[in-house]
Amino acid sequence: MAKILLLIALCVLPALVSATRMVKNPLVVQGHVYCDRCRAGFETPKTRNMAGAKFKVECSDRKTGKVVYKREGYTDSTGQYKIVVSEDHLDEICDAVLVKSSQPECAQMSPGRERARVILTNFNGIASNTRYANAMGFMANEAEAGCAEILKLYQEEDE
Repeated sequence: MAKILLLIALCVLPALVSATRMVKNPLVVQGHVYCDRCRAGFETPKTRNMAGAKFKVECSDRKTGKVVYKREGYTDSTGQYKIVVSEDHLDEICDAVLVKSSQPECAQMSPGRERARVILTNFNGIASNTRYANAMGFMANEAEAGCAEILKLYQEEDE
């Protein structure tokens, strides 16, 4: 009986320990959230960082799509965020995702800029523990004055 318990302990315990895949040095997801005041779909000189915006880091199983990890946070006074992730998510798809704006006049999520893919594993050759997410943004309800002139600067001339 003792041998069976020992065999089970030797087989089950390593599986339980490796299932959580804690990392020695936690990973840090870092990025920023902005308000697109020109409704351009990208950052312009009128863009302002958004303090207090709610976001989350979410990881889904690569095969089933089921969410297996989620952690929420808020941007700081400069619109920046940092969130610590202690587990390794090697076989999962992870994104930083916008949840809610802190500004009612700028609450519409900018299409294509509402999430940013992040790689949350140490088994990929990246030396740093910091993972930089692309900027995510909300759009103002209406474009501000002066935006038309700014957007003209981005247009190509056909000459």
